[in-house]
Amino acid sequence: MEPQWLTYGKRLQAIASTGLHFSRDQFDRERYEEVATIANEMLASLGDVRVERIEGLVSDFARGYATPKVDVRGALIEDDTILLVREKSDGLWTLPGGFADVGLSPAQNVEKEILEEAGLQVSARRLYGVRHKATAGYEADIRDFYKMFFLCDRSGREVARAGMETSDARFFACDSLPPLSRGRTIESDISLAFAFARDAQRPAYFD
Repeated sequence: MEPQWLTYGKRLQAIASTGLHFSRDQFDRERYEEVATIANEMLASLGDVRVERIEGLVSDFARGYATPKVDVRGALIEDDTILLVREKSDGLWTLPGGFADVGLSPAQNVEKEILEEAGLQVSARRLYGVRHKATAGYEADIRDFYKMFFLCDRSGREVARAGMETSDARFFACDSLPPLSRGRTIESDISLAFAFARDAQRPAYFD
């Protein structure tokens, strides 16, 4: 669960973004700009980073109605082991995936991510979970987004290998996981994948 002040800062930022997009009154725009400045300073203080870093993370600020981003993750389970990739950015391991690209369905996005990050062709078989990152045990993030998790099946015969953004790709047993990139994947994401793989009738998990 993220800190309450982080939640407040992100909500203020979203209000300012939406207000600046729709407002045409100069006085209202000045007020929304002030709210945005306060929100960014709050977030910078909480994260102990420069304000410019906060502003750079919100690339779509004031470009429409502020909504959560979408992150997709794929679970490929074979022989009671699960595919994980090692991120170049932090050297830690995660379920393959990332922010969804415009123009592709969630399933197409996760299939693309696994091909790019692990070199494997897969088909998304089943949505097994939807989580709001802010309410789970992930590392805190100033961006707000939903995480969608899919069980996948291999559709080719390739061997897992690193991609452009990853340095390794391997299969791990549930009880011997490597250090996880906790902003992307936590242990319960993986244990849920095994539970859903064992029970085809289990309904999808959601917050």
